[in-house]
Amino acid sequence: MPTDPYILKKENTISPPKGFFKKLKFLGPSFILSASIVGSGELIATTTLGAKAGFVTFWVILISCLVKVAVQMEMGKHTILTGETAMQAFNKLPGPKFGKARWSVWLVLVIMLIKLLQLGGIVGGVALILNMVFPQLSVAVAAFMVAIVVALMTFKGYYKFIERFSIVLIALFTTFTFLALYFLKFTEYTLLWSDVLSGLSLQLPTAAVAVAIGAFGITGVGADEIIHYNYWCLEKGYATYTGPYEDTPEWKDRALGWIKVMQLDALVAMLIYTVVTAAFYLLGAAVLYAQDRIPEGYQMIESLSSMYTDSIGPEAKPVFLLGSFMVLFSTLFAALAAWTRQYADLFGQMGWIDFFNLPQRLKSISILAWVMPMLWATLFVFIKLPVLMVISGGIVGSILLLLVVFATLQFRYQRTLPAFTPSKGYDIILWISILTIGWVALYGLISLV
Repeated sequence: MPTDPYILKKENTISPPKGFFKKLKFLGPSFILSASIVGSGELIATTTLGAKAGFVTFWVILISCLVKVAVQMEMGKHTILTGETAMQAFNKLPGPKFGKARWSVWLVLVIMLIKLLQLGGIVGGVALILNMVFPQLSVAVAAFMVAIVVALMTFKGYYKFIERFSIVLIALFTTFTFLALYFLKFTEYTLLWSDVLSGLSLQLPTAAVAVAIGAFGITGVGADEIIHYNYWCLEKGYATYTGPYEDTPEWKDRALGWIKVMQLDALVAMLIYTVVTAAFYLLGAAVLYAQDRIPEGYQMIESLSSMYTDSIGPEAKPVFLLGSFMVLFSTLFAALAAWTRQYADLFGQMGWIDFFNLPQRLKSISILAWVMPMLWATLFVFIKLPVLMVISGGIVGSILLLLVVFATLQFRYQRTLPAFTPSKGYDIILWISILTIGWVALYGLISLV
C-alpha cells in the first residue's frame, strides 16, 4: 500500500483480480463495519426489539439488513470513481454553505454529536460486564478503564490491524449465539416455524415503534457505517489501485474491476450479518419476550445473559459475559477507528485542519482517539441508561439515513460517469432500498405522532 491512500497517484495502480477466489483476498472493509454493527445493533437494539415486540417485528430486522446494502455499494462506487472522502463528497452536494462547509456537512456533525450517546451506551455495556465479573470495580471506574484501553488500541489507526482484530472479535461470539439458538429446542422456549413466519406479517405494534425505528437505524449497515465505508474502501486501496481519473479504456477497466470487488465485499458481509442479526432477534423474542423482560438500565447485561443461561444452562453465563464483552468491545474498537477519520474529515472540510496533509491527519486521528472514548464514558456515567442511549443513537441514525439517501441520489444521477451508468436491474434494487428507508422513517414519524 502507498504511504497515503487518500492521495491517488498513477504509479500506485494495480489491475483488479480476476475470478471469485482471487477477489476474496481483497475483501475487508465491510467486515470492519460488521464488527461495528454487532455490539450496538445485534446484541442490544435487536434483542431489545425482540423482547418488547416478540416475533411480530422480525421483518423490520430482515429489511433493515437487506435493503441498505445497495446504498452502501453506491457510496463505495462513488469512492472508487472519484477518490473523494465522505465529507468531501458531502461538501459537493447542492445547498447553502456556512463558512467553508455546506449544510450537509454541518448536519452530519450535529447528528454525530447526538450519536455520542449511542457509543456511550456501548461503553456502559462493557463496564457493566466488568462490574459483574469484578464487583470491587465500580461501574464508573470500569467505564473509564474501557475508554482508555480502546483509545490505546486505536490511536495509531493501522488499517490491517483494525480489519483483522475486528473479524476475530466477532467470530467466537457469533458461533456461541448459534449454539444458544439451537439449544432452545430443549427448553420451554422452543422456537417454532410458526413463530418465525408470524414475524413476516409486516405488523408494527405502536408500543414498539420507537424501538423498531431505532433498530432499523442501527442494524445492518446504519447511516454512519455507510459513511464510514468510504474511509475503509480508501484505506483498503480500492480507489488507490484504480488511480486518478483518466479518460482511457485501461482506467475504466480497472475501475469496473475494483467496483466488482467492492460489491462482493459488501454482499458477503451482508449475508453474514443478516444471519447473525436474525439469530440475535429470535433469541430475544423467544426468551425475553416470553419472560416480559426488557433489557434496561444497569440490569441490561443480566437480562441479556438470560437468553443464554435459559437455553444452554447456568454454566453459559461466564461464556456469555466473555462473548458479550468481546462483541461490545469490537463495536467500540471499530467505531472509534471510523469516527476519528470522519471527524478529522469533517474538520478538514470546515477548514480547521488540512485533512490531506498526512502528519496533520494522523495527529488529529490520534487526539480524537483519546477524546472521543472519554466523552462516551462521561456520558454513560451521567446518564446511566445504556439501552436508551443506544436506541437514541439508532433513531437519529434513521434521520442521517435520509441524508445519505439524498447523497446517494446525487452520486447516481448527477455525478456518475456515463461509462458507469448501471443496469436497470441495479437501479430497481437501489430504488427499492431508497424507498424502503424513506417509508420506514415516514411510518415511524406518523406512528409516533
